[in-house]
Amino acid sequence: MGVPCVFCSIISGEIPAEIVLDEDDVVAFLDSRPVFKGHTLLVPREHVVTLLDLPAGLRDGFLEAAQRLAGAVVEGLGAQGSFVAMNNVVSQSVAHLHLHVVPRTKGDGLRGFFWPRTTYADGEAAQYADRLRAALPERDVRKS
Repeated sequence: MGVPCVFCSIISGEIPAEIVLDEDDVVAFLDSRPVFKGHTLLVPREHVVTLLDLPAGLRDGFLEAAQRLAGAVVEGLGAQGSFVAMNNVVSQSVAHLHLHVVPRTKGDGLRGFFWPRTTYADGEAAQYADRLRAALPERDVRKS
């Protein structure tokens, strides 16, 4: 068997992370090396490598969770907007589908796809995760 997937280990609770969203099909947690504080990764609970591998039955829920997270970085962190991105194979540092939701503010210095990284002070990641959880809307279970 190959190297265990770090995201699967986070999902199972084997590796600690600041969980922002924990639902039947998706989990979101703070990136341990954030571009900006509050940078969140959304992953399907099921291990799939790329967007092309995501089962049709999980697509709508995955995108709906991404929408809620994009709103939460604005509402909970006071960001003006968000950068939402996903790599497939190239530049995909973990071979488990993950969508980045990065809080953005005009003049924040992010240029194109150059992603400088920052770190959290002790206890600061938990505070950011708390703020995001508090601002995260409930799941919309209505059928369209």
